[in-house]
Amino acid sequence: MTGAPPSYRQVLRLSGVANLLLAACWSRLAGRMFTLAIVLYTLSRFDSPVLAGWVSFASMVPGMVVSPLAGALLDRMGAARAIAIDMITSAALLAGLVVVHVMDAITPTLLLALVAFYSLTSPLGMAGIRTLVPRLVPEHARDQANALDTSSYALVDVLGPVLAGLLFGFAGAGVTMLVIVVLYMAAGLSLVPLIRREPVRPGGGQGRLVGEAVAGLLYVIRHRSLRGLAVSYALYQVSFGVLLVAVPVFVMREVSTRQVADTIVGAMWAVSGVAGSLGALYAGHVRVADRERWFIAAGALATAAAIYPFSAYTGLFGLAVGLAVVGLLTGPVDVGVLTLRQRRTDPDWLGRALAVSMSLNMCGLPLGAALGGMLVTGAPDLTLAVAAAASVLAAAAIYALVPARSEGSSP
Repeated sequence: MTGAPPSYRQVLRLSGVANLLLAACWSRLAGRMFTLAIVLYTLSRFDSPVLAGWVSFASMVPGMVVSPLAGALLDRMGAARAIAIDMITSAALLAGLVVVHVMDAITPTLLLALVAFYSLTSPLGMAGIRTLVPRLVPEHARDQANALDTSSYALVDVLGPVLAGLLFGFAGAGVTMLVIVVLYMAAGLSLVPLIRREPVRPGGGQGRLVGEAVAGLLYVIRHRSLRGLAVSYALYQVSFGVLLVAVPVFVMREVSTRQVADTIVGAMWAVSGVAGSLGALYAGHVRVADRERWFIAAGALATAAAIYPFSAYTGLFGLAVGLAVVGLLTGPVDVGVLTLRQRRTDPDWLGRALAVSMSLNMCGLPLGAALGGMLVTGAPDLTLAVAAAASVLAAAAIYALVPARSEGSSP
């Protein structure tokens, strides 16, 4: 596999790649279904939007806080084993939730505790999958591998909420959670061939592990490329956070019936997800390596134009087209970020660096959602302009903060 870029079929034939991508699809589908299912469960069980908000918060933030420690575990025990631990723990906790639900023993406190514990291991799976990609795939084939990874992520964003909503509505909370448990177990089983051949790096005790976690956090902060990528991609995600809140509000202004509006919003995001998958596959087909900054900046600037003025002044149809274009552009941006981060991170620090970086990247989404909620209420005409401005800042940051050449990958 030298010379011309390899085909997607050739990449999938590499040892371990198919197993990793299969595990990624199962686990991400389970996680995406859980994101919606746990909110629906909280609302149906306790009829409390406030509690639903705190449950969503608990499902994300604890994992973000412990991400440096998760990164240290990834590098110490091996990424495949760490991902399997996340899958087994998630399945066990959700199975426990089903048990207490059937026993009618669930309380708000117990629900928050189970969801928070579920969140704690999530960085192992999220970062572990993308830690394994450069260890299984030679550098000249990473564009294609990252494109396959990103495109599957985009499709899961479409399928997850649809499956969760249908199951919850027709089969109930217990069946929905059990399906998610089965998906996590399937993901864990897909990793068995990788676990068997992965070496374990010896390490010290708990104190040494904490020291490695702190070192991983400092590594990202001090690394110009990783630090710049975290800032740039977080700004890019602010745009999506604003859109998550603003799109339903704008659709409701055009459509009087809430049920029809919800259907339209779901269809818009579904089309955007499919477009994102196609964009990622295209990015993997062309050469991204050594041109990552250009792909990220061009994608971010085009995203800004699709949001404002195009989506702002072309009505409901224009908003739908704008979201599809935004989805299409996420593919090249995501593939560029993944490839550049992998190339410029020392392999010995990959697990710790990815765990910390991905948590920093996630900060932009909730910040954008909070900002969008305030803007769409107080200054609706500025909402999409601010979302577009965040993408423009992301494009500027990728050139201002990320050096053109690697500054070295030593800590």
